[in-house]
Amino acid sequence: MPTQQGRQFIHYQLTWMLGGLVILTLLQAATLELFFVISLIGFLIMIELTAPIYITPAWRQRLKWLIGLGLLIFAYVVVQRVLAILPPGVF
Repeated sequence: MPTQQGRQFIHYQLTWMLGGLVILTLLQAATLELFFVISLIGFLIMIELTAPIYITPAWRQRLKWLIGLGLLIFAYVVVQRVLAILPPGVF
């Protein structure tokens, strides 16, 4: 990803993640699950905000795999949270 847009995308994502970590720490709510969810939301926002209009570079096409993996992990986190809320014996 040697392009300027690729480096800029990485800088935006790292800034978002660092900001999210700082805010979670200040709120004393820093957990790995919340950090992951905030990072994923930022990742999806950055993808949309930095999307090219006419030509999609090859590095952006590979982001689909990361999106899929992130959404699978997100689904796992949601299922774990729902199962923790439900009373025992429901499932």
